[in-house]
Amino acid sequence: MGSGRNASKRPSMFAVAKLAGVSHQTVSRVINNSPDVSDATRKKVKAAIRELGYRPSNSARALASSRSRTIGLIAGGLRFYGPISAITSIESLAREHGLFMSVMMVHEALCTQKEFDELIDTFNEQNVDAFILLTPTDVMLDLACRAKLDQPRVIVTSTHGGMSMREARSLVPEDGLARTSFVGLDQWGAMADVMRLVTAAGHRHVLYLAGPPEWRDAATRLTAWETLSANESVRTQVMRCSTWESGEAYAKMNRLIDTAGVTGAPLPTVVVTANDSQAVGVARALHEHSLRVPQDVSIVGFDDMPAMDNMYPPMATVRPDFEGLGAAAMREVLRLLGEGASPQLPNVQHGVGLVPATVCARTSLGPVPRV
Repeated sequence: MGSGRNASKRPSMFAVAKLAGVSHQTVSRVINNSPDVSDATRKKVKAAIRELGYRPSNSARALASSRSRTIGLIAGGLRFYGPISAITSIESLAREHGLFMSVMMVHEALCTQKEFDELIDTFNEQNVDAFILLTPTDVMLDLACRAKLDQPRVIVTSTHGGMSMREARSLVPEDGLARTSFVGLDQWGAMADVMRLVTAAGHRHVLYLAGPPEWRDAATRLTAWETLSANESVRTQVMRCSTWESGEAYAKMNRLIDTAGVTGAPLPTVVVTANDSQAVGVARALHEHSLRVPQDVSIVGFDDMPAMDNMYPPMATVRPDFEGLGAAAMREVLRLLGEGASPQLPNVQHGVGLVPATVCARTSLGPVPRV
């Protein structure tokens, strides 16, 4: 009976040390990825860990390293493809670095300072080492900057919105600025690439479907497109949407087509949308009015959501590097914790380190129709 209890007992760090023929301090160094261990010793310890099935507890690692190895992540926009993709990438990279990710979600537009501060207090009870804050809206960026934190914070956001990045930085408590970093996607650069493709195909009359204005992604993409249109002398008609949903884009596109049919006004030769869901709604409206894509009207989306390459025709869109964004956020966390070098982000705009996005030139974008 006693042997049965021993067989079921969880193996300890001391058992690993005994089997590997090293001290328990050496086992601790291996678990916490310390460089002060030879390769041969590291291999012996890891072999003993595998043989015994040892699983270090987070609390034991915290005692060994004076850190919890836990990162607190607060995110808004969890109903949408972009934030979900970014969180997935961040969590995967955290595990690669032996870090535990604790995630809490809030409503990106309705979260209050009181609610946000209560989440911070909850994370502090977990003794988190740092924070990653996904702030897709002006509301969340304001809350993330105002939060009083002793730990490093990495804020993932866009460069433009109702609040400028200069205003955002001014909200960070002065003693927290050195522990604060901003990263995001190069959405302006992506829109410039879309403009080059659109104009190269001969399009000079564009309908741009903007996203909800409180979202910084939507504001950045719209501001970029309007500026680029002026620079390139492209006639852009902006249609503002209050949501990212395909249904709203479908309804607005239907009304535009119906109005053009009554008034005889020419339709735009290309529709550029702030996300792929909107592009799907536009494609449906065009199809139901027997307008062909791209022979009559071209479409370009943004996000490269799953199945965009299998639409008919395949959807031209922008593919954000969410994996690169997660990597940039994690590298900044490690740098601020003193565990890594400064990330190499060649493009920094408005104080935000930017990760590039790639345009996918598919056949929903064709040459301007001949009249």
